[in-house]
Amino acid sequence: MDRAATPARWSEYRRLKGFLRPYSGRLAFILLTGLLATGLGLAQPYISKLLIDVALMRRDWRALCWIAALMFGAAILSFALNILSSYQYIRVAAAMLFDMRVALYRHLQKLSPRFYAKWRLGDLVSRLNNDIGEVQRVSADTLLAVVSNVVFLLGSIAMMLWLNWRLFVLSVVLVPLSLLTFHHYQQKLTGFARQLRERAADVGSLFVETLIGIRTVISSNAAEYEVQRFSQRNHAFVDALLRLQVASFLSGALPGTILTASAAVVLLYGGRMIIDGRMTIGTLVAFMAYQLQLLSPVQKMMSMAANLASARAALARMFEILDSPIEVAERADALPLGPVREKIAFENVTLRHDRENVLNGVSFEVQAGTFCAIAGPSGAGKSTIADLLVRFLDPDSGRITIDGHDIRDVRLEDLRREVVLVDQVPHLFNATIAENISYANPDTSRSEIETAGQRAGLDELIARLPQGYDTPTGERGLALSAGERQRIALARALLRKPSLLLLDEPTSALDPETEAVVARHLRQSLRGSTVIVITHRPALSEIADQVVNLREGKVWTALEMV
Repeated sequence: MDRAATPARWSEYRRLKGFLRPYSGRLAFILLTGLLATGLGLAQPYISKLLIDVALMRRDWRALCWIAALMFGAAILSFALNILSSYQYIRVAAAMLFDMRVALYRHLQKLSPRFYAKWRLGDLVSRLNNDIGEVQRVSADTLLAVVSNVVFLLGSIAMMLWLNWRLFVLSVVLVPLSLLTFHHYQQKLTGFARQLRERAADVGSLFVETLIGIRTVISSNAAEYEVQRFSQRNHAFVDALLRLQVASFLSGALPGTILTASAAVVLLYGGRMIIDGRMTIGTLVAFMAYQLQLLSPVQKMMSMAANLASARAALARMFEILDSPIEVAERADALPLGPVREKIAFENVTLRHDRENVLNGVSFEVQAGTFCAIAGPSGAGKSTIADLLVRFLDPDSGRITIDGHDIRDVRLEDLRREVVLVDQVPHLFNATIAENISYANPDTSRSEIETAGQRAGLDELIARLPQGYDTPTGERGLALSAGERQRIALARALLRKPSLLLLDEPTSALDPETEAVVARHLRQSLRGSTVIVITHRPALSEIADQVVNLREGKVWTALEMV
């Protein structure tokens, strides 16, 4: 779905608290280890001062040895602590970002069909995969470095003040100008990063859309047309990338160049103080080392701005999905639901979509054990009946009951165990026929799979396949015909032994003769079960115990239809 770019805010990082909380203890250990490593790094320039003023200037061999040993020991310990903190941090970051991806994945599973009707599949995949991947990259490469650089910066400032406050004042004169330059380009980076992620999603959506519809692309002789569409979207992506890269370079290079100019002033003033005997050579060397270290974390943090802006934009896109309201939610005090024993009832049910009524005051009952057909033309609201029964949607008014219980009051897991839907265009996974039938039931035995296949009328198909039930179905089941895919999906539903089976146009892919055979087979194999068949074909209506005629979102009687 194309959405206007909205400015990402630093509040996106504050929203990570919930994901950080389970790892607070490990993060505290990582922070402490990093602080110790940073402290040892800060000690190095001061040890250089001792080396010059205490050992070299006084020609003291013993002092030279212990100061050199101290410098080496501090460097080794700092290295070991940095390795430990970095390794632990990457492990925590990976675990936290897995939690984020799972949270987003679970949320997507709870959203209604109306949500998916408004969003592009490629955009959702981009947010689930690329955006969280970007957050993972930045968290691994940047966030720990930000903490260590901030501590290093503050420590360097403290040491510079202690060594000579006058030199420190000179060294920071140009800092305000540098920070203003940084702030200016950081604001640009935020917008450019968001645009880049949107343009990347555009490219991904084009690929997903055309690969799904590749048969239409080929049959329409539209290969060159699709290349042109890709060229346009790729051009927009490259433009956004170039704008981001230029802003990123300027945000680091300009402020860093301004800060570097202050080093020349410090060198002149410090050298004059040494000549006048007001400062030791070791003090100036240590101060210059701290100033160089002062510039380094500032420049690094400035160069990190692009990464942080990119991650912030990715987080904003992720939270945009997490903030999407869940239309169908289980109540806290939801009741258990057992098998259907009495009846299913629609009581004055109305459902609107885009301000128009899809169903308008629909009322009917289906007794348990009935083979009921919901008949009517396309667009009458038949499939919406099925969506409501499995609670993909909830009615705007009225209610649906099973054995007297409003289905909004019962547990979703129980409802979807007892009520199973076979869609008009069923989805098959890129697996074997057996694996598709036993989907989400990995402990199912082979005999149970074969029994479900027989009840769904798969015997003829299995008999002519050399690998039988072990035959791969291909991507989205495209190695099989539409009718074969429908029967595999029916076997999957029958394996679950629901007390209410919903079949949405189960014979739509069949010719009239085959439809009549399959209809009789369905009626025979499902005898005694509660079945609601959604159809506009006569064969299924003719064998049904009950027919509910739907027209323009309303139930029509036989007289009204005439």
